Amino acid sequence: MKIKKRHIVLSALILALAAAVYLNWQFSDSGSSLLTPTSKELGAATYVNANTKATVDEAVKTSNSGDQTDQYFAKCLTERKQAQDEAVTKAKEVITLTDADEDLKKEAVEQMSKLEDRILAQSNIESVLKAKGFSQCLCFISDDNCIITVKKSEIESDSPIIIKDAVMSQTDIDFNNIKINDI
Repeated sequence: MKIKKRHIVLSALILALAAAVYLNWQFSDSGSSLLTPTSKELGAATYVNANTKATVDEAVKTSNSGDQTDQYFAKCLTERKQAQDEAVTKAKEVITLTDADEDLKKEAVEQMSKLEDRILAQSNIESVLKAKGFSQCLCFISDDNCIITVKKSEIESDSPIIIKDAVMSQTDIDFNNIKINDI
């Protein structure tokens, strides 16, 4: 009886190890491109320019505009984080004041809870959109509105539906109150 249990446990461990190796192989960079989206499209045309200087100039312009866009996203993320941290700090100060009114403390706790929910929803929406193929995105949520900012070069015909679906899956914001900005 003991030998039979040991064989079952050993078989289960070997099976788990095999599954882990297989999943590691599937999700690694050297394996298949299961997680990375393909950039090739069937029927997409590629234009070739005979002038090498023009091609280099276009590449420099493209890289500079990409750097500015990335800097914009980084700046906005930093500013949003600072504003959210400041709001949380002020709410915590009100809560910790001993001479503050109980109603004021209760309101501060509710506001802090709402802010934490918004921060979590913004983070979740940005993660979902990045998983859907947007390299950079920003999400700003107010009481009944949501503004999503993405790169203009990543907008496709179905992008608005994907973005609005991501927002609606994380919040109770109405479809018409979701705005999309592209830069």
